[in-house]
Amino acid sequence: MSLFQAKGAAAFSLVAVMAGGATTALAQQHPRLSPARDVTVVYSVQPEKMSTPTEAIVQFKAEGDKLRIDAPDHAGSTILDRPAQRVTLIMHKQRVYTSFSPNHGLRNPFMLDMAMQYAPDGTSSVAGLACNKWTITSSHGKATACVTEDGVILSEEGVDADGLRGKLAAQKVTYGPIAEDQFVPPTDYQQITGHMPIPHGGGPLRSSNP
Repeated sequence: MSLFQAKGAAAFSLVAVMAGGATTALAQQHPRLSPARDVTVVYSVQPEKMSTPTEAIVQFKAEGDKLRIDAPDHAGSTILDRPAQRVTLIMHKQRVYTSFSPNHGLRNPFMLDMAMQYAPDGTSSVAGLACNKWTITSSHGKATACVTEDGVILSEEGVDADGLRGKLAAQKVTYGPIAEDQFVPPTDYQQITGHMPIPHGGGPLRSSNP
């Protein structure tokens, strides 16, 4: 919602214990950490203190290395580059952008990570797609999420990794290739330094914290 960074979702813990020549593997269940293929999701997002939900259009590259969040009017965009640990904020009307590395890493409710604990909680269906429900526990509290077998978060509600509370739900899910140029600022935009407000809709709760 880094939105609500309940990012919600996944820790894989595999422990091999050698005893008397025997190996015991204990694995914690978890959802897939990122989408298996390119996908675009239209979400309804509602932070706790917002009376009505807003919309966010999120494009995921396969394996979750990059994602782009747009306001419905495309006035602003937030791009997250996980391998580079970079956040890029773009203001289209002003034709400017800024890029930075968050002090505490990339945190976003549309991204799953390894920092939380997960417990399966049945199955459901959101936006016409089947998903597995998970209870998520972090140092800030609990959240629930419903994630498809191929790693798309369809719904999430509760407290995120930064202690922010809110909820999101997928309204439309479209699989298909996403061009790489969607994850870089337009070449004719001017880069600025210093603080720039997060575009409305670019981070329904908060995209990340510099």
